[in-house]
Amino acid sequence: MNLRPRQSGSFLLFVSALSAQLSAQTMHPSGNMFRPLATPARMVSELSELTVVICLSIFLVVAGLLAYAVIRFAYREGDSKSEPPQVYGSNQVEIAWTVIPILIVFVLSMATARITSAVQNQKIPKDALYVTVVGHQWWWEFQYPDLKITTANELHIPLSSTAAPHMTSLKLTSADVSHGFWIPQLAGKTDVIPNRTNTIWIDPQETGTYLGNCSEYCGTQHAKMEIRVVVDTPEEFQKWVERQRAAEAGADSDANRQAFLSSPCIICHTVNGTSAMGAIGPDLSHLMSRDTLLAAETPNTAANLRDWIKDPQHLKPGNKMPTVPLTDGQLDQIVAYLTTLK
Repeated sequence: MNLRPRQSGSFLLFVSALSAQLSAQTMHPSGNMFRPLATPARMVSELSELTVVICLSIFLVVAGLLAYAVIRFAYREGDSKSEPPQVYGSNQVEIAWTVIPILIVFVLSMATARITSAVQNQKIPKDALYVTVVGHQWWWEFQYPDLKITTANELHIPLSSTAAPHMTSLKLTSADVSHGFWIPQLAGKTDVIPNRTNTIWIDPQETGTYLGNCSEYCGTQHAKMEIRVVVDTPEEFQKWVERQRAAEAGADSDANRQAFLSSPCIICHTVNGTSAMGAIGPDLSHLMSRDTLLAAETPNTAANLRDWIKDPQHLKPGNKMPTVPLTDGQLDQIVAYLTTLK
C-alpha cells in the first residue's frame, strides 16, 4: 500500500483509534464508544446523532431520486433514440438547491455552537478535582496539584452521581509536540499543544476502566500512546490517594534499593522519599500500582519491566529512554526493588 504523507497520517490515526476502541471493549464491559458515560461525551453524541440523521436523510433523498430516474427513464425497446427535449434553467430548482443547503448548514452550525458553548462555559465547582495532563512522546503524565500526587498513564478520578456529584477538571499541555487527548466515552477530542493550555471537564457516571488514545499524530509510537482512565467510587479513590501520598513503598533489601539509587535511572525518574528526583521520565514512586507499562502497551509484570529496562528501543522504538549498560545482576536488583513500589 503506497500512501501519501497526509493519507498515511490519517490512516495511522484511524488504526490507533480503532485499536484503542477494541481494547476498551475487552477490558471494560461498557467499552463502547457509542455509549457515552459522562455529560460532555453525551452532548457530543447527541450532536453526532443529529448530524448522522441529517446526512442520512440527504443521502436517501438523493439516492431515491437517482434510483427513480434510472428506473423510470431507462431505455426500453421501441423508445426513440433521439435526444429528449432539454430544459435550460429553473428558478424554482436553483432556489431550492441554494436555500436548502444553507438551512442545513445553519442548523448544524447552531447545534454545534450550542454544544461547544455549553461544554466550554460549564462552571467548575470549587470542590472539583483538578488534574494537569502533560503529553510526552509517548506517554502521559498526570499531576494532582491539590493532592501533591504525580503519576503516569493511568488517571484515577472519582465517580460522579446524582447524590454525590464529583467533577474532574483537566488542564492539558504538552512537553514536546502536539498530541490529542481523547477518551470517547467520557469527553470529545481536545488538542494538547506545546506552550498552550486547553481545559476539559468530565463527570463519569459509571465505575470502571476507560481507554482512550492520543488523537493527533505525534511521531513513531503515536499508536502506542494510550490513556487509561480509572473511575473509582469516592471511597476507593480516597484510598488510592492515601496510597499514592505514602513515601517509598519499601524494598526487598537495602542492596536492591542501593542498586537502583546508584544507577543512572535516578537522573530521569522520581521515587518519593529517596534521592531519585528526576523529572524527565514517569514518576516511579508507586510504579506497581499501575496495571500496565509503556502507556498501556503491555501488562505491568516483573518480566515485562525487566525487558523494558534491558532494551527500551526493542519494545518501543524511538522512545527517549536510553539503554543503560547493566549486568544481569544489577538488572535483577533494580527490578526487584522497583516491584516493591506499590
